[in-house]
Amino acid sequence: MGLRGRFLSVAVGWFALLTVVLVAVPLALRNRLPEPMASHWGPSGAPDGSMPFAVLLALQVGIWVLIGGGACAGALRDSWVLRRRASRMGLGALLCGGGLFLVGLQLVTLSANLDVPTWSGAASLSWGALLVVAVMLLGGWLGALAARPGPDESPRSSGTATETIPLRPGQRTVWVSSVRNGWVSGIGGSLLAAGAGFAAVALLNGNDALWPHSVIMIVTGLLALTFSSARVQITEDCLRISYGPLRRPRKHIPIERVQRAWSEERSPWEVGGWGIRGMPGAATVMLRSGECLVVGYVSGGRFTISIDDAEHGAALLNTLVARAPTSTGSS
Repeated sequence: MGLRGRFLSVAVGWFALLTVVLVAVPLALRNRLPEPMASHWGPSGAPDGSMPFAVLLALQVGIWVLIGGGACAGALRDSWVLRRRASRMGLGALLCGGGLFLVGLQLVTLSANLDVPTWSGAASLSWGALLVVAVMLLGGWLGALAARPGPDESPRSSGTATETIPLRPGQRTVWVSSVRNGWVSGIGGSLLAAGAGFAAVALLNGNDALWPHSVIMIVTGLLALTFSSARVQITEDCLRISYGPLRRPRKHIPIERVQRAWSEERSPWEVGGWGIRGMPGAATVMLRSGECLVVGYVSGGRFTISIDDAEHGAALLNTLVARAPTSTGSS
């Protein structure tokens, strides 16, 4: 069995094991828990919010399915992820640290609610919460350490900064490409639906403790839907990036700021995950593994976005930079 097979076997086994634990332990203790259960504790250590048993269980298992299942699916879909040491270590840390955090959080919550008549009588979490964080950090470190052995291949590069597209004098052209992450769209839609469900329960039952969860889910869902897709357009004067179904927000990069462009194979695990990553001047928009358009600035920074047909987009951008009258990329 090769590296990919070993990693996936361990990852899927770990995912299945923790899923069983997250479901079986609460069900085994169901008769000793109040309904609803304490689900949130204030700064004083006393419980100040509750949630129905079924909702709390579904929330905990759902978060793990998104984290663990998403990590396994990403590794299964793109074998390149496992050939980069940083990518493997990131996956290992996420699976081990994230899983132990959720299991630990569930255990301290169950322990605080055990054998109390109502949720308001739940015990304080005291040092349990700090212990959960410590276990998460230790688990993340051990997971990264376990995933470290193996190859560490360099990023794949297709295309170079010197590639251009022949254009006649005065000829104008436009390049447009788009990308969409179905997983992120699905997660965003699910969070919106869950947030709406929590809001409905809060309205019908007068349970104010559910409102913060509802608002967080709705806002997170809207953000996920907005940044689950992107459209890149290259024209004579700029590179334009727009996000979401409404093409908002937008980012403009004038041709004068561009020194060169190229395409490169990247994975989310190499840049710290999906979404918008990095710092100003070295930003990355990562929506899926694979081909990315990389734009090098005259100032020395760079901008990277995962997009289809990036090689042709980079070639056109180099052509426009070379023939721009004020371009520093042609000097």
